[in-house]
Amino acid sequence: MSAQNPSRRNILRTAGGLTAAMAVGGGGVLAAASPAAAVGDGFGLHLVGWGENDPRMKYYRFQTSAIGWNPAVNVLLPDDYQWSGRRYPVLYLFHGGGDQDFITFDREGVRQWTAGKPIIVVMPDGGHAGWYSNPVSSNVGPRNWEHFHIAQLIPWIDANFRTYAEYDGRAVSGFSMGGFGALKYAAKYYGHFASVSAHSGPASLRRDGGLVAHWANASAAALDLNGGTIYGAPFWDEARVNADNPVQRIESYRNKRVFLVAGTSPDPISWFDTVNENQVLAGQREFRGLLGNAGIPHEWHEMPGGHFIRHDMMQRDIDGIIGRLRKA
Repeated sequence: MSAQNPSRRNILRTAGGLTAAMAVGGGGVLAAASPAAAVGDGFGLHLVGWGENDPRMKYYRFQTSAIGWNPAVNVLLPDDYQWSGRRYPVLYLFHGGGDQDFITFDREGVRQWTAGKPIIVVMPDGGHAGWYSNPVSSNVGPRNWEHFHIAQLIPWIDANFRTYAEYDGRAVSGFSMGGFGALKYAAKYYGHFASVSAHSGPASLRRDGGLVAHWANASAAALDLNGGTIYGAPFWDEARVNADNPVQRIESYRNKRVFLVAGTSPDPISWFDTVNENQVLAGQREFRGLLGNAGIPHEWHEMPGGHFIRHDMMQRDIDGIIGRLRKA
């Protein structure tokens, strides 16, 4: 299948590259909704902003002790949500490094990918280089994205939308850094997600001298933590690396739907994205080999091109997620 060209190619999309073009803002400003339409507080979250720009896409901004600023969350509802009265499965969809919010998925076509589909899509902030983690150190206040997503956001979503608050009611997917976050959360929180997908997402922290773990530390230090790190420096918190590393958590993917995508050829736009995708491809091949040796089914695709969102693979993934999860 042919890959489609991405709409944003000049930003950091993995853990890594320390480029100065990372000042992408979070959340976006959407048309204000009335306070009566807003959803209430709870689970350590205090709602400080809300809005919508069409009947499907809702926008929320929270104050939380887990994050030192007010992160945003976008919730994309099914076309018939307002009147159907049904419950729906939920996809948590995570952005890549540098993006910080849902805007890339919106520009790439998440509304079109899900049009007419019986699924809620939740797209939260994750920091420019938050790595879906609680960092070992921060010099800018709390940046505990893992706690925000798992302990606060998921129960808030289940309390305020018509979801299935259960294993078979949730999937997690992401691009680049977000693909790593999806693989990590699905393993560490086994009972939360029945389907996990990584689109050009790293699956191995330790290979090649720990290159991806070093990317996580360096990018977070430069872009989010003012010198703090995800895993510690000069020495890693080894227990934390072990807990987060997908290739070391193989049994945690048993009985889940696993979907993997990686590029196989040079990126036509960016030398750096070519290097990124080469590392992603090697790590996913390592991961796939271990899954296969363990007899764990998985679907994988190696596609021409480098490090970008492939629309056809996203559509295939969403259809597969809906097929796996509990029906609306």
